[in-house]
Amino acid sequence: MKIAIPTETQAGESRVAASPDSVKAYVKKGVEVVIESGAGKGASISDEAFAAAGAKIVKDGFGDPDIVLTIRRPSAKLLASLKPGTILAGGLEPYGDRAGLDAIAKAGITAFAMELMPRITRAQSMDILSSQANLAGYKAVIDGAYHFTRAFPMMMTAAGTVPAAKVFIMGVGVAGLQAIATARRLGAIVSATDVRKATEEQVKSLGAKFVFADIGDAATAGGYAKELSAEDKAKQSALVAEHVKTQDIVITTALIPGRPAPVLITQEMVESMKPGSVIIDLAVERGGNCPLSKPDEIVEHKGVRIVGTLNLAGKLAGNASPLFAKNLANFLDLMVGKDGSLKIDFDDDCINGTLIARDGALVHPIFQVTK
Repeated sequence: MKIAIPTETQAGESRVAASPDSVKAYVKKGVEVVIESGAGKGASISDEAFAAAGAKIVKDGFGDPDIVLTIRRPSAKLLASLKPGTILAGGLEPYGDRAGLDAIAKAGITAFAMELMPRITRAQSMDILSSQANLAGYKAVIDGAYHFTRAFPMMMTAAGTVPAAKVFIMGVGVAGLQAIATARRLGAIVSATDVRKATEEQVKSLGAKFVFADIGDAATAGGYAKELSAEDKAKQSALVAEHVKTQDIVITTALIPGRPAPVLITQEMVESMKPGSVIIDLAVERGGNCPLSKPDEIVEHKGVRIVGTLNLAGKLAGNASPLFAKNLANFLDLMVGKDGSLKIDFDDDCINGTLIARDGALVHPIFQVTK
């Protein structure tokens, strides 16, 4: 059996879907691993490092791989070269670009979108959203500190006192929790909000203040946040509007699977903030939590800097790639035996939950309503 790892072709994508450790794990099972030359360059993983782990480095074509692992959807050229029945696993963006998804299905590919991994205990080691969001939350704070023209911690000097920066985290998922922890380590005064009341304990355990309006809990059975009612949305918005006026850095992380990002920071709220304040919008790829955000741009609006960097985890490719690769390796453990044989149990929750294409058709339930 052969596993292929291509160089990512999407602009700005520096991650790679394998690491020397994951290659060693595949080779140990007797699986052949072929990696496109230069695939690890953006993550500071050399061809030599992959070769030393047991991979074969190729410059043009993989032959007929049985499994292809990617960070993003494969290029049209790569897709056209794959034989029907090839297994594709990676970040396939199942909620966007239906035409691209149809092309994967029509190619006869058996495709698994790792973003759809069920939120169950046994799936945690395969959850690419969590592993990458953790890094994104950290990087958001580092970027916020970079764009902020003042210091984070309180400093006592002979010339006077430097007050601690006030950082407000909106959305207490994996990215938000890491952002809270990082901002606290840097000495900021941190507060956070979420529409899920259950996150209050997590926020307080990290030493931050929880900001929550008197609204119903908006947690889904899967642990995600759902959209608020109009009444609750108004209550939460009013509370946030008052709070952001006093904040130096606001980091927004709210995303609803399959839906545009909810607006959390309106233009009026931005204009109420102090000059020199910074907003880091982690949801810019889905329209943004602030309507003034622009993908991969820094917008200055009345003294407030709004940063809409795409793919924050990719800015830490040296860490993000091994984590992503480990998620994929753990997933393949479900279908590749210790002797390198392939056996797919389509009744397995993790396999069935991520399966989006099989036998020439899109098969996941989301495609019944997603166009």
